[in-house]
Amino acid sequence: MTTPPAIAHSPKFHRDRSGYADALRAWFARRRPGAEDVVVGAVDIPAATGFSNETIFFDVDWTDAEGAHHQRFVGRIEPATGALFPVQTPACAVSVELQQRVMQIVGERAVPMCPIVGYEPDPAVLGQPFFVMGFVDGRVPSDVPRYTVEGFLVDDATPEERLRLVSSGIEAMARVHEIDWREAELGWLDASGIGDPTLAVQVELYRRFATDQLAGRSHPQLFRALDWLAAHDPHDERVGVAWGDSRLGNIIFRDYRPAVVCDWEAAALSPTEADLGWWLMYDRMSFEDLGAPRMEGFPTREEMVQLYEHASGREVRDPGFWEIFGSMRYAAIMVPLADRMTAAGLVPADSAMATDNYVVDSLTRLLDDARS
Repeated sequence: MTTPPAIAHSPKFHRDRSGYADALRAWFARRRPGAEDVVVGAVDIPAATGFSNETIFFDVDWTDAEGAHHQRFVGRIEPATGALFPVQTPACAVSVELQQRVMQIVGERAVPMCPIVGYEPDPAVLGQPFFVMGFVDGRVPSDVPRYTVEGFLVDDATPEERLRLVSSGIEAMARVHEIDWREAELGWLDASGIGDPTLAVQVELYRRFATDQLAGRSHPQLFRALDWLAAHDPHDERVGVAWGDSRLGNIIFRDYRPAVVCDWEAAALSPTEADLGWWLMYDRMSFEDLGAPRMEGFPTREEMVQLYEHASGREVRDPGFWEIFGSMRYAAIMVPLADRMTAAGLVPADSAMATDNYVVDSLTRLLDDARS
């Protein structure tokens, strides 16, 4: 999940985690029959965590009939405030349950995933439902600082490596879109409820979500975008599994190729070109909106469209429309994100961040360009 700078721990938001290690030790021992002498090391909690799903890292040592083992794991814990993205269906109400279900299905059919160790719905263990997956080492383009400003893509990647990283990431996205959602029995993701997951269904879902989250506050640019999208619906019939948070920062790379595709909390059934729109939107915000020069070898958005067409074998019909759709989605989720940051004491109580932020600025520019 994309977050603005300066998210950190806050005693007003984060609860006590001192019992995590003991709880995970007991949980792991139950999940691994025959495991003995289970020891969970220190639980590492990155600073930028908790507003979407809390992410934790921990090592486990144990013995069994095969000998001694040592392995690193990653946990994703449901936030007490619930999912940050709109809930597609009642079956998607628990974000961590949604994620691990989608990961197992998509991982079997399309792209590499972290291996799922187990899902725990009982909040008694860690205070909220969670799932655990195996840790996969690699390099991730950073959000803070943004990978276009500093980091390995700026400092030590060659032009050829940059191109390979971006093109292979787009290829992974295209493979997700090849999944037959009916064959994969993903109907539980269908927000229409009638097997017709069109763009109109998503636009109305976000309209209801925004209205609820705003709780009476004004947000003219967000509703301008929703109205524009409804009026310009391309009626794209190419519906499939949409990743939902499709960007370089949600891929772990090895040798500039995807080792793991991450973050599936926004997965949905919709026209799959929506994922390309989100990808292009994030690229625009990472380069032009930050004033960052495009590194040598890093494809332009026009070249990314061509890479997607080559990988998917199908025409990209209206990337500008889907970029506005992505920006609308991002502006909508900034409302609860800003509210959660305010509740955590990280944003002043009188801040207008929920409705006045860099995402809304970018969305406004896109809408103005579309009108001209």
